[in-house]
Amino acid sequence: MPFRYRLQKILEIRIRKKEEQLQVVIKAQEEVDRIELMILKNLDEIKTLSEQMRSADPMMYDSYDKFIKHLWEEDERLKQLKKEAIDKLNHEKEVLKIKEQEVNVLEKHKEHQKEEYIQEEKARELKELNEIGSQKFYAKKVALKEEQESEELELKNKEI
Repeated sequence: MPFRYRLQKILEIRIRKKEEQLQVVIKAQEEVDRIELMILKNLDEIKTLSEQMRSADPMMYDSYDKFIKHLWEEDERLKQLKKEAIDKLNHEKEVLKIKEQEVNVLEKHKEHQKEEYIQEEKARELKELNEIGSQKFYAKKVALKEEQESEELELKNKEI
Protein backbone atom coordinates (compact mmCIF):
# COMPACT_ATOMS: atom_id res chain seq x y z
CA MET A 1 0.00 0.00 0.00
CA PRO A 2 1.59 3.31 -1.06
CA PHE A 3 2.15 6.16 1.40
CA ARG A 4 -0.83 8.44 1.80
CA TYR A 5 -0.53 11.59 3.92
CA ARG A 6 -3.69 12.15 5.90
CA LEU A 7 -3.26 15.96 6.03
CA GLN A 8 -2.53 16.35 2.30
CA LYS A 9 -5.61 18.51 1.63
CA ILE A 10 -4.67 20.88 4.45
CA LEU A 11 -1.12 21.06 3.09
CA GLU A 12 -2.44 21.87 -0.39
CA ILE A 13 -4.72 24.59 1.03
CA ARG A 14 -1.81 26.14 2.93
CA ILE A 15 0.39 26.03 -0.16
CA ARG A 16 -2.34 27.74 -2.18
CA LYS A 17 -2.76 30.43 0.50
CA LYS A 18 1.00 30.96 0.56
CA GLU A 19 1.03 31.41 -3.23
CA GLU A 20 -1.89 33.85 -3.01
CA GLN A 21 -0.02 35.80 -0.33
CA LEU A 22 3.06 35.83 -2.53
CA GLN A 23 0.97 37.48 -5.25
CA VAL A 24 -0.22 40.08 -2.71
CA VAL A 25 3.42 40.79 -1.79
CA ILE A 26 4.34 41.14 -5.45
CA LYS A 27 1.48 43.61 -6.00
CA ALA A 28 2.51 45.59 -2.92
CA GLN A 29 6.09 45.74 -4.23
CA GLU A 30 4.80 46.90 -7.61
CA GLU A 31 2.83 49.65 -5.85
CA VAL A 32 5.97 50.82 -4.01
CA ASP A 33 7.87 50.83 -7.31
CA ARG A 34 5.07 52.77 -9.00
CA ILE A 35 5.07 55.42 -6.27
CA GLU A 36 8.86 55.71 -6.43
CA LEU A 37 8.59 56.26 -10.16
CA MET A 38 5.97 58.97 -9.57
CA ILE A 39 8.31 60.65 -7.05
CA LEU A 40 11.15 60.60 -9.57
CA LYS A 41 8.91 62.08 -12.27
CA ASN A 42 7.72 64.77 -9.88
CA LEU A 43 11.30 65.68 -8.90
CA ASP A 44 12.27 65.77 -12.57
CA GLU A 45 9.35 68.06 -13.24
CA ILE A 46 10.43 70.34 -10.37
CA LYS A 47 13.95 70.46 -11.78
CA THR A 48 12.70 71.20 -15.29
CA LEU A 49 10.35 73.89 -14.03
CA SER A 50 13.14 75.52 -11.99
CA GLU A 51 15.32 75.65 -15.09
CA GLN A 52 12.48 77.12 -17.12
CA MET A 53 11.85 79.70 -14.42
CA ARG A 54 15.38 81.09 -14.81
CA SER A 55 14.73 81.97 -18.42
CA ALA A 56 11.10 83.02 -17.96
CA ASP A 57 9.55 86.44 -17.89
CA PRO A 58 9.68 87.99 -14.38
CA MET A 59 5.91 88.48 -14.53
CA MET A 60 5.51 84.68 -14.49
CA TYR A 61 7.62 84.12 -11.36
CA ASP A 62 4.59 84.13 -9.11
CA SER A 63 2.89 81.43 -11.19
CA TYR A 64 6.07 79.38 -11.29
CA ASP A 65 6.46 79.72 -7.51
CA LYS A 66 2.90 78.58 -6.91
CA PHE A 67 3.30 75.63 -9.25
CA ILE A 68 6.66 74.64 -7.76
CA LYS A 69 5.12 74.88 -4.29
CA HIS A 70 2.30 72.62 -5.48
CA LEU A 71 4.85 70.16 -6.85
CA TRP A 72 6.76 70.11 -3.54
CA GLU A 73 3.48 69.46 -1.71
CA GLU A 74 2.82 66.68 -4.19
CA ASP A 75 6.31 65.34 -3.44
CA GLU A 76 5.52 65.26 0.30
CA ARG A 77 2.21 63.52 -0.40
CA LEU A 78 3.94 60.94 -2.60
CA LYS A 79 6.60 60.33 0.04
CA GLN A 80 3.85 59.73 2.59
CA LEU A 81 2.15 57.34 0.14
CA LYS A 82 5.47 55.57 -0.35
CA LYS A 83 5.92 55.21 3.41
CA GLU A 84 2.41 53.74 3.72
CA ALA A 85 3.04 51.40 0.78
CA ILE A 86 6.33 50.23 2.32
CA ASP A 87 4.56 49.62 5.64
CA LYS A 88 1.91 47.60 3.82
CA LEU A 89 4.61 45.70 1.91
CA ASN A 90 6.42 44.86 5.16
CA HIS A 91 3.15 43.69 6.73
CA GLU A 92 2.35 41.50 3.73
CA LYS A 93 5.89 40.05 3.86
CA GLU A 94 5.36 39.14 7.52
CA VAL A 95 2.08 37.44 6.62
CA LEU A 96 3.88 35.59 3.84
CA LYS A 97 6.59 34.48 6.27
CA ILE A 98 3.92 33.10 8.63
CA LYS A 99 2.23 31.24 5.78
CA GLU A 100 5.59 29.80 4.66
CA GLN A 101 6.20 28.59 8.21
CA GLU A 102 2.78 26.92 8.27
CA VAL A 103 3.59 25.12 5.03
CA ASN A 104 7.06 24.12 6.25
CA VAL A 105 5.62 22.66 9.46
CA LEU A 106 3.23 20.44 7.52
CA GLU A 107 5.91 19.45 5.00
CA LYS A 108 8.23 18.39 7.83
CA HIS A 109 5.37 16.50 9.43
CA LYS A 110 4.71 14.79 6.11
CA GLU A 111 8.38 13.80 5.82
CA HIS A 112 8.37 12.34 9.34
CA GLN A 113 5.16 10.45 8.61
CA LYS A 114 6.66 9.07 5.42
CA GLU A 115 9.82 7.97 7.25
CA GLU A 116 7.70 6.24 9.89
CA TYR A 117 5.66 4.57 7.14
CA ILE A 118 8.85 3.33 5.44
CA GLN A 119 10.16 1.94 8.74
CA GLU A 120 6.84 0.19 9.38
CA GLU A 121 6.87 -1.27 5.87
CA LYS A 122 10.41 -2.55 6.36
CA ALA A 123 9.44 -4.11 9.70
CA ARG A 124 6.37 -5.72 8.11
CA GLU A 125 8.44 -7.11 5.23
CA LEU A 126 11.04 -8.41 7.65
CA LYS A 127 8.32 -10.10 9.70
CA GLU A 128 6.86 -11.69 6.57
CA LEU A 129 10.30 -12.88 5.50
CA ASN A 130 10.88 -14.32 8.98
CA GLU A 131 7.54 -16.10 8.82
CA ILE A 132 8.32 -17.49 5.36
CA GLY A 133 11.77 -18.55 6.54
CA SER A 134 10.26 -20.23 9.59
CA GLN A 135 7.70 -22.03 7.44
CA LYS A 136 10.40 -23.22 5.03
CA PHE A 137 12.57 -24.34 7.92
CA TYR A 138 9.67 -26.20 9.48
CA ALA A 139 8.74 -27.75 6.12
CA LYS A 140 12.36 -28.90 5.60
CA LYS A 141 12.48 -30.24 9.14
CA VAL A 142 9.26 -32.21 8.60
CA ALA A 143 10.51 -33.47 5.23
CA LEU A 144 13.83 -34.50 6.78
CA LYS A 145 12.04 -36.23 9.66
CA GLU A 146 9.77 -38.06 7.20
CA GLU A 147 12.80 -39.05 5.14
CA GLN A 148 14.56 -40.36 8.24
CA GLU A 149 11.45 -42.28 9.28
CA SER A 150 11.11 -43.76 5.81
CA GLU A 151 14.79 -44.78 5.87
CA GLU A 152 14.29 -46.37 9.28
CA LEU A 153 11.26 -48.26 7.97
CA GLU A 154 13.25 -49.44 4.97
CA LEU A 155 16.04 -50.62 7.27
CA LYS A 156 13.54 -52.44 9.46
CA ASN A 157 11.91 -53.96 6.40
CA LYS A 158 15.28 -55.14 5.14
CA GLU A 159 16.09 -56.65 8.50
CA ILE A 160 12.90 -58.57 8.52
